[in-house]
Parts: sequence; C-alpha cells; structure tokens
Amino acid sequence: MHLSPDAIVLWQYGPFKINGTIAYTWALMLLLVVGSLWVTRRLSTGAKRSRWKSLVEIVITGIDGQMRGVGLREPRKYLDFLGTLFLFVAVASLCTVIPGYHSPTGSLSTTAALAISVFVAVPFYGIRQQGLGSYLKSYTEPTPLMLPFNILGEISRTLALAIRMFGNMMSEGMIAAILLTLTPLLFPVVMTVLGLFTGMVQAYIFSILAAVYIAAATRVGDGEGAREKPESRPDAPTGAA
Repeated sequence: MHLSPDAIVLWQYGPFKINGTIAYTWALMLLLVVGSLWVTRRLSTGAKRSRWKSLVEIVITGIDGQMRGVGLREPRKYLDFLGTLFLFVAVASLCTVIPGYHSPTGSLSTTAALAISVFVAVPFYGIRQQGLGSYLKSYTEPTPLMLPFNILGEISRTLALAIRMFGNMMSEGMIAAILLTLTPLLFPVVMTVLGLFTGMVQAYIFSILAAVYIAAATRVGDGEGAREKPESRPDAPTGAA
C-alpha cells in the first residue's frame, strides 16, 4: 500500500517522470472542469427548478454562509477562489472510493501548492480591498517593531496549512495500512468511510482557514467602508432640544 502518490511512478524518461500525484491531480482537475461544464449546461433558467440547480444553490449558499460566519462581509467576491479550494480537496477525498485512485492531497507537494495559493491570495485580496499603502501599513501595527514578526506569521501559517493537511491525510493512510494488515477482511469498508469523513473535514478546515486569513487581510477596508456618519442614521439627533 502506497502512503503517498509520490511513490507511484507512472512514466519516467531520464530525470523526467510523471508520478501518481501529478497524474491524479490532472485527472481531478479534468473531472472538475468537465463536471462544472456539464452541471451548468443542465441548470434551469425558468420557474421550474431542476435538481442540479437546487444542488448548486445548496452548495453555494452553504459556502456563502460559512464565509459570512468568519467575517467576510462580501463573500461573493471570494466565492470562486474559496469554493474551488473546498471542491478540490473534497472531490479528491470522495474519489478515493475508486479502486486504484490515490488522493493527491496525500502528497506534501500538493498541500504545499494549495497553501502557497492561499499565501498569494491573501495579500491580493487585501491590497484590492484596502489599497497597497493601507495593507502594507497593517504589518507595522500596533508598532513598527512587529514588522518582522508579522512577516514570520504570514510564512508560518502557510507552512501550517500545508503540513496540517498533509499530516492528517498521511496519518489516516498509515492507520489504514496497519489495520488492513491486522484485519484485512473487516476494516477496508470502515477505513473507506473514515477516509471520506476525514477528507471532507480537511476540505472544510482548509477553506475556512483560508477565509479567515482573507477576512483578516480585508477587515480594515471593510470596516472603514461600513462606518456610517452620525447624521446619516435615521435615529441620529438632528439638533438640540
């Protein structure tokens, strides 16, 4: 049993090789693209609601609600990025029921790539929301002495994202290998169900943490834009009695 798809070499020519991580990632991306095109073509546009439209609305509404829960004031701005992260990790775990398939999230290179995408997205959305000057100024708060610590915090949480998912997926694979060796007839079904549950939890945690980081990067800009002047509120006093 392979604990990581990196160990599965499908093709090699000299120093160049295609391992299981690359192949399964390509297959997963193709599945997501083809599946999204197929689903969107079947969405109803009239009063009659199709099953696919209801399913898509449930997924989008659920992701939208979770993003609002962590402080994103306009979650639709980030739905494409955060929704893609969640679907990639979730579908990668669901596909483990296919014989011979190994989730690419069991490779540190995949989890690192996902974490780096979050690392790039956070300042991108922060600068777009606040402006370059305001975003860079946030690294010197509450005092300029915190600048190196804030930078180290950005880097360390990126590493934590990658290692957390890789460690959880790897530990699940190791436990499965041990139990399959001890009781090969009973535990395959149990471990499959446990693997699906673990994968869905990891998809949720990863996307929620990404949403939290983006919310923190855009909070200042949202907060300033959300403030109301006293005279603009209906209940504000208009003058002295």
